Amino acid sequence: MRLCNNAIFALVLCASALPLGAQQAPPRQAQTPAPALTEDRDPVRSPDAAPPETAGGPLRKESEGYVLRTNVEEVVLNATVLEGARIVQDLKKENFQVIEDGVKQTILSFQHTDLPVSIGLVVDNSGSMSRKRPAVNKSAMDLIAASNPQDEAFVVNFSDEAFIDQDLTSEVSKLRDGLAHIESRGGTALYDAVVASADKLVADGKRPKQVIVIITDGEDNASTLTLEQTIRRVQQLSGPVIYSIGLLFGDEMSHSEVRHARRALEMLSTETGGMAFFPKTIEQVDEIAAEVARDIRSQYTIIYAPTNEAMDGTFRQIKIAVNAPGKPTVRTRSGYYATPDQAAAPAKNSTAFK
Repeated sequence: MRLCNNAIFALVLCASALPLGAQQAPPRQAQTPAPALTEDRDPVRSPDAAPPETAGGPLRKESEGYVLRTNVEEVVLNATVLEGARIVQDLKKENFQVIEDGVKQTILSFQHTDLPVSIGLVVDNSGSMSRKRPAVNKSAMDLIAASNPQDEAFVVNFSDEAFIDQDLTSEVSKLRDGLAHIESRGGTALYDAVVASADKLVADGKRPKQVIVIITDGEDNASTLTLEQTIRRVQQLSGPVIYSIGLLFGDEMSHSEVRHARRALEMLSTETGGMAFFPKTIEQVDEIAAEVARDIRSQYTIIYAPTNEAMDGTFRQIKIAVNAPGKPTVRTRSGYYATPDQAAAPAKNSTAFK
């Protein structure tokens, strides 16, 4: 769900084989903090295949790929429909109703297709993660393997600072190397890492959908931003859906710390339309990664033009109702800020990658 500044959602089709597993590389030599996201990326060419047909009509082919155009006043929602634990995938446009601030909206475009995604893999690299990282890295690579072959991803390893260890790419070997930069030390600046990753996705992501996958085992204790500021910033950007995997088992945290960490991850995910998972063992992370990939690939994409056209910076609440047998529920972001510029001013105390 995004306010779009004449946005061109590029669907760049580049097939790549995605093997499972991850290997731990030797430690980095003299790690240098990443600059403000200025690394160059190789251009990607799309194949001469026919554009995919969707419920909203075919995407248009242009010189650099397939694009879906929207206007500045339009809001884009990605929604998952559930009947219990089962994902519902056979609904039509007429089954949906979008409500903004209590007012029914007119759906302009409706699609149910596996759109490519720009993914930020944001992985805790604090001291408490040292024994967990090999299994976490394997699960992260399995998530990529189960995703759309045209997805692109970047890797952020964070402790008390956040580093880009691999910029946006569809090359699996580069993502594996980025995850293998294990230097578990320091605290947990989760909120700063999430905001920097959301900013990067809005600025550099080429795919029509954006996702952040957080894997952490602790409570934030080192960020300059608060949880509320972090959620507000992502909503100001009309930014990515956040999926959280909290490794909050074991006796390393007090009951109070676990409760606070769980609440934070649940809020980050719920407010952006994602899900928070709390496995009881490290072995369960692989299964969760597969569920996240399946959820991302099963969403409905809905576009509407708000009846309230004022770009006054206020928060607009969104609800999606579904009329279908079984009384399914819908998961999407809670709302957006009506700002004229998608790249809204950074949140107070916001920090970029170090």
